[in-house]
Amino acid sequence: MAFTIQSLLLVLSSLFFFFLFSLSYSYGQTSFRPDALVLPVTKDPTTLQYVTKISQRTPLVPVNLVVDLGSRFLWVDCENNYVSSTYRPVRCGSANCFLAGADGCGDCSAPPRPGCNNKTCGVSLENTVTRTSTGGELAEDVVSVQSTDGSNPGAAATVSNFLFSCAPTFLLNGLASGVAGMAGLGRDWISLTSQFASAFSFRRQFAICLSSSTSSNFSGVLFFGDGPYIFLPNINASQSLAYTPLFVNPITTASSSTNGDPSAEYFIGVTSINIGDKPVAVNASLLSINREGNGGTKISTVNPYTVMETSIYEAIVEAFSGQAAAINITRIAPVAPFSACFDSKNVFSTWVGPLVSYISLIL
Repeated sequence: MAFTIQSLLLVLSSLFFFFLFSLSYSYGQTSFRPDALVLPVTKDPTTLQYVTKISQRTPLVPVNLVVDLGSRFLWVDCENNYVSSTYRPVRCGSANCFLAGADGCGDCSAPPRPGCNNKTCGVSLENTVTRTSTGGELAEDVVSVQSTDGSNPGAAATVSNFLFSCAPTFLLNGLASGVAGMAGLGRDWISLTSQFASAFSFRRQFAICLSSSTSSNFSGVLFFGDGPYIFLPNINASQSLAYTPLFVNPITTASSSTNGDPSAEYFIGVTSINIGDKPVAVNASLLSINREGNGGTKISTVNPYTVMETSIYEAIVEAFSGQAAAINITRIAPVAPFSACFDSKNVFSTWVGPLVSYISLIL
């Protein structure tokens, strides 16, 4: 049996984001005004992607979506049996077209259907797992999610004109089986976070707990709005969270965005990396975002393991391997996509995991 150093062992039990600016746009009528919303989050055992579920359309149908922390908005496959009496394409020149940062005005030569209408706004959308991008029709439809008081589920809360983009079916390639699109939580006016905050008049914030297990007995959760955030009975996570500033990358590196746009993704300020109590010698300038938008440390929910710049990765592998050898842990043949794997025969287990050197990000 072997264990693998997955580039960097970064365990996130919960992520909490708080935004200090408010929104002045309205996205349509709502059923009532809850204090918070809650969505389930599961981990797909095949792709290791995080999946949530909303209800959409009229009549309402359940829609499974891959959770993407850094994407701009919700996109859904409209080619495969999208039927809804409340679907409305967003017309060119409208306020919502401007709000979404639409790329232009489009026509469709085929008979009208969801995703194919004349004189409608077009937006760029991306499958961030495969890095595939295309254009799609901006539209509105009903979205319904469960409300909560932070500990107990409440009534369904509905937004009648929720903005999203229609996508062609091929954009689902590489995503978990059974999903119909991606749920974007990024820094954008039409992300799920922004639209829910505007529709229900709560703060533009969310909390997410991601389980490392693919078992249905250890699922995660996604809260929108105000706390408390009760993840376990009588345990309010909002009272024990550690906070760190989030940084804005002024230049996006997303393939579906316009050059010069700020990134919708979330970055944290890592200043150094330790293995055990010893700092790793790395080029510190790579830990900061440069003028081209490269560098820095991004939090992602679509990568199943931490991805690092080559020189940093090699330095960490060398330092970790040295400390592992000192306690009689030997390297073995690597297993793709990793280059450093270790024999687990001499690795002791503790209640917090294997007894090996911790890899720490210093903020």
